[in-house]
Amino acid sequence: MITYAPAQFTSLGIADGRAGIRQTLRLMRKLVTAYRATPSVRETAISIVASTPPKAHLAEIDAVFEYVRDSIRYVMDVFDTETLHSPDQVLRIGAGDCDDKSILLASLLESIGYATEFAVVGYTNRNNFEHVYTIAILPDGTEISLDPTEQVNIGWAPPNPVAYETERTI
Repeated sequence: MITYAPAQFTSLGIADGRAGIRQTLRLMRKLVTAYRATPSVRETAISIVASTPPKAHLAEIDAVFEYVRDSIRYVMDVFDTETLHSPDQVLRIGAGDCDDKSILLASLLESIGYATEFAVVGYTNRNNFEHVYTIAILPDGTEISLDPTEQVNIGWAPPNPVAYETERTI
C-alpha cells in the first residue's frame, strides 16, 4: 500500500516489484510537476540560491542540495506503509524519508530551471529496490547524482547496488 499525501490523505494499492516501483515513481513525478511552480517551492528555491552567482549552475544545485540534506530531517515512513508527501508538506514539517527528500529536491531544482529524474537502487536482489535519490541535469546534459539522505557532496551515489534504474529506464 502507498499513502500519497498531497493536501489530503489518500491510500492507494500498489503492485509488487518493478510495477510498484513504476507506480511510485509516477506519483513522485506527479508531485514534482504539480508543486514546482507553487509560490512556496519557488520562493524557497530562489531564497536558497540568492547568494550564489547568477548562472553558476553547480553552485545553485549544490546550495539547493545542501539545504535539503541539512535542513530536512530524515525520518522513516509510517510503519509498514510507503508514504509520499508533497514538497510543501516536507517544507512545513521539516522532515521526510528518501522519497520525500528527493521529491522536494527535484521540485526546488525544477522551480529554478533544472531538469531532474529519480534513480532507484537495491542492495538485496535485482528486483528489490530500497532507496531513491535525485539526479540533476545541467543545461549541457551532464547528470549529477544527489542523495540528500547522506552527509555527502553532490555527485555521490550509493555504492555497489545490485539493482539500479532511473526514471527513464524503468
